[in-house]
Amino acid sequence: METQPNGASPDARRTLGRLHVITDFHMQQRLSHADLARRAIRGGADSIQFRQKHGGIRNQLVAARNVQSVCTDASLPLIIDDRVDLALSVDAAGVHLGQRDLPISDARTVLGPERLIGATATTAGQAAAACDEGADYIGFGPVFPTSSKRNPKSVKGPDGLAAACEAVPVPVIAIGGITHDRVRTVLEAGAHGVAVLSAVATANDPERATARFRAAIDGTLRDAG
Repeated sequence: METQPNGASPDARRTLGRLHVITDFHMQQRLSHADLARRAIRGGADSIQFRQKHGGIRNQLVAARNVQSVCTDASLPLIIDDRVDLALSVDAAGVHLGQRDLPISDARTVLGPERLIGATATTAGQAAAACDEGADYIGFGPVFPTSSKRNPKSVKGPDGLAAACEAVPVPVIAIGGITHDRVRTVLEAGAHGVAVLSAVATANDPERATARFRAAIDGTLRDAG
């Protein structure tokens, strides 16, 4: 099968959605990863990212498998945060790597051409470097202030996002302080989509919160023609 240079196959890249909901069991403990994924999908999420920074690998494996089952039933891609081994174990669609995680080229050697590899970037230069190494999409941010990034200097703003989008030929997913009323701003800056964590995970009604993001994305795309 023909592949993009250093990246996943075209078929794999086409699975990347516009509304990425990141599951969490650190900010909240009332819903499991799978429960949160199920509600987000009902609300219109078209990609799920499993993120668990703490706990033993066996517990993470069980939780990730449960989320993969939910995503399989919905025919949606599951992206695993950080852990290439976990992505392989549960047959996820791909992995998302931070600046301190396994290098993209090594992850590609392990994962092969059929799985997506996303990369975190905080500058246009990092985005371009990750793309050159074979990233299939860029997670860029924080675009707006967020409780998980307390350093105000780290906030890139819409202009920083636009610069990153212009620097790479692959989709850019905006992250950090994204609310439903900021969706239009980031899409108009060139982002392919958005990734949200606390705005859905800690919402009283995650399904409704996701639906508001879905409506904002669809409305912006419809207005853009």
